[in-house]
Amino acid sequence: MAEIAEADAAQLHEEVVESKHRHISIQTKLEGLEMLIDLNGAGRKSCPLCPEEKFKACYSRKLRRHLQNLHWKVYVEFDGQKMCICHLPCRHPKPSQSGDQVLGRHVAHYHCVVCSVTIARKTDMVSHLKRHINKGETKSSYSGSQDVLFEEPATSGQVYEIMKELDTNVQLFPMYNTPQKSETYFNRKMKSNRQLVFCSLAVLAKEKSPLECLDAFGATGITGLQWAKHLRNAVKVTITDISEICVKMIKKNCELNQIQVGPRETEDVAGEFKGVPITTVEVTKMDANVMMHLHPFDYIHLDPFGTAVNFLDAAFRNVRNMGIISVTSTDTGSLFAKSPNVTLRHYSCHIVRTEYYKELAARMVVAAVARAAARCNKGIDVLLAVALEHFVLVVVRVLRGPTQADESAKKIRKLVHCQWCEERVFLKQGNMVDDTLPCNCHGSLPGKTAVQLGPLWSGPLFNTGFLRKMLLAAVQHSMADIQPLVKTLICESDCTTLKPVIHGASAFTNQECGVIIKTSQSEEDSGPADQSGKRKTVEESRNNVKKLKSDSSLEHPAFYYSIHRHSMRGMNMPKLNKFLQYLTEDGFRVSRTHFDPTGVRTDATLEQFKSVLTKYSIPPKNISATEANTPSS
Repeated sequence: MAEIAEADAAQLHEEVVESKHRHISIQTKLEGLEMLIDLNGAGRKSCPLCPEEKFKACYSRKLRRHLQNLHWKVYVEFDGQKMCICHLPCRHPKPSQSGDQVLGRHVAHYHCVVCSVTIARKTDMVSHLKRHINKGETKSSYSGSQDVLFEEPATSGQVYEIMKELDTNVQLFPMYNTPQKSETYFNRKMKSNRQLVFCSLAVLAKEKSPLECLDAFGATGITGLQWAKHLRNAVKVTITDISEICVKMIKKNCELNQIQVGPRETEDVAGEFKGVPITTVEVTKMDANVMMHLHPFDYIHLDPFGTAVNFLDAAFRNVRNMGIISVTSTDTGSLFAKSPNVTLRHYSCHIVRTEYYKELAARMVVAAVARAAARCNKGIDVLLAVALEHFVLVVVRVLRGPTQADESAKKIRKLVHCQWCEERVFLKQGNMVDDTLPCNCHGSLPGKTAVQLGPLWSGPLFNTGFLRKMLLAAVQHSMADIQPLVKTLICESDCTTLKPVIHGASAFTNQECGVIIKTSQSEEDSGPADQSGKRKTVEESRNNVKKLKSDSSLEHPAFYYSIHRHSMRGMNMPKLNKFLQYLTEDGFRVSRTHFDPTGVRTDATLEQFKSVLTKYSIPPKNISATEANTPSS
């Protein structure tokens, strides 16, 4: 009995601690909602989930019915937590020009137990929770407390929220996901981007230590703080932002994560800092271009709001040899061919909307990066190029020397695109446009069918050896969210299909889709990291370039074909995995692509792709094969 009592007491203590880090409208039982007020006491009491002007104070009997019928009856349940409806002014209306809050009707809403978002309708909240489940986000990351206030520069009485990501806590202002309404900006949808950048830095930290890293656009500082908190003494992190408010917020977040600000601010913060610091981070208020011109770095991360072309020259100006530059572009309107005039202005490229528009955007950003590097007599080795819904991420390694710059510049070419069948091929020097395409649309159709797009990057977009090391880093740091994406990138770089998990005799290796993960043996074989910060000799640099070429993937096929775009009308096409198997049996290299869930990357031409697709497509049961093959008028 004593053990049972102790277990119940421990469970009650955990529930009390957890309740301090969630909104009061989220409870596990109705008794928890009634415990917010003393219903057994005498006198009139106010509802804890309604403002005074909406529900006036009343006696306990009426208040209990109010809590049951209005708040508890319409709850949304998720993982044992019940989200009751809330009528409090939690949405923080936008202040007017005079600084006063705009008065208006506060809409009833729910607080998500996973994130800090507020949603008005119950059906929308259910759909929102289903998206969390599909992404594997089942653990609550919202630990905001309404009892903590941020003094400056918020309005008096304004609250902030605390978001936790990768064991790193950051303070956020209200409306943090809207740049126009908040001084600091934090996008939860960029979590995969931050994890990919972290893994690339972790791989470089094993090659050379310590590294001087720069987060050029700090905002809340979560990216740089994750580097410092997990990589510790292997990196020397510098976070910069041009906004004074963002710099103050970053310093507050450093204190929240037991990270000391220094070396310039060490004397000012030493008195306020409590406990033993984990590591030290330098926080400065400076323009990104000025910072990159003044100090050399081994790793530079560019994540501005919009395009990053304005900062590429300064990044390559002072980056060290064999260093890495990661560029995140969020101007999807111009990259995805929605604003061709902006694309021409920023990237000097002519593009149209195609079925492979995401890879077109990635190659366009890499071409801009290669041109900026060539202007500084430097070449690039593309390690990673990812284009998802909200961003395009490009990670390149810098190779010093005019020879490397010339080799990179030669890979920037024009692309010939057929507007009728969407066949495409990179233009070689001395070839006519219509003679380059393997299709016969220019001969069978009147008028001009081919257009020139670009200039674009024609080289490989992935480095297989680097991606394998990134997967190992993702496993070591428990980043389960991006492991499927990295595995897809490895298979795409090798242009191979997914392979099943192989359980070998060795306890150190696990293999999936051709990827071998070594947890302890690989670190011993790799040897100690380079502790010397001296400049490498010419022979060592040449050896590193040869090693990069051996680690890089084979010339993987450029672009991909969508199986839905080229399917026959009135025919049932095969399943995607079956179709990949059919292409492999015919002797073609095939793989899936992260750019398009229905896309197939292969070295087959479009005509060969269509012939295999037609061969294994079957007519519906109610239509004969003769009727299905009859062309529609």
